[in-house]
Amino acid sequence: MFAVGHLALGYLVAKGLQKVLKTELNLPLAFLLSLVPDADLLIRTHIHRGPTHSVIVMSLVFLPIALYYRRRSIPYFAALIQHSLVGDFLTGDGVRLFWPLVSAFYGAGISMRSLEGMLLEWSSFLVAVAVLVRSGDIRLLVKPRKANLLLLVPIGVIWLSVAIGVGQGVPPELLVPHLVFLILFVLSVFNLAQRLIKKET
Repeated sequence: MFAVGHLALGYLVAKGLQKVLKTELNLPLAFLLSLVPDADLLIRTHIHRGPTHSVIVMSLVFLPIALYYRRRSIPYFAALIQHSLVGDFLTGDGVRLFWPLVSAFYGAGISMRSLEGMLLEWSSFLVAVAVLVRSGDIRLLVKPRKANLLLLVPIGVIWLSVAIGVGQGVPPELLVPHLVFLILFVLSVFNLAQRLIKKET
């Protein structure tokens, strides 16, 4: 799955669990965690969708956070783990879900650039935007808060994949949803920067 699908699904599962658990949700953190497994794209020696996509590895990495925050951490763990269990399981050549116990790749095998893959990305994006607007999260996201600095990572990921083609590169069919998220995240960080500048003057 491309960045826009991971961002959309990460937000949707975190938002759904926030409602169920009746807890607060740090939106920038949920968006950031939805992209964390793709850190392996920055390490040239690693196979993409390998250890960083393993449910076992991600659970162990997340364990200290889960122990400290307890049930408040569940939406964030869901945002993180959906990357492998949903997005990359459905599209592409599969993921090493159970590495290091099993090295096999698991997945549904839907091509990322196929019509089905594009429909998954677009439908996830459209539902996420509808929920962002209907819930009022879009206004909350652009409010100047320090947590908005976490959006620098998704901004970088989208920019690198759109402008330079890092990872799979963004196909033209998905350019609009990537740019919508990019503009939203840049606006959030810009509002924070503007507020900080005003405080100093």
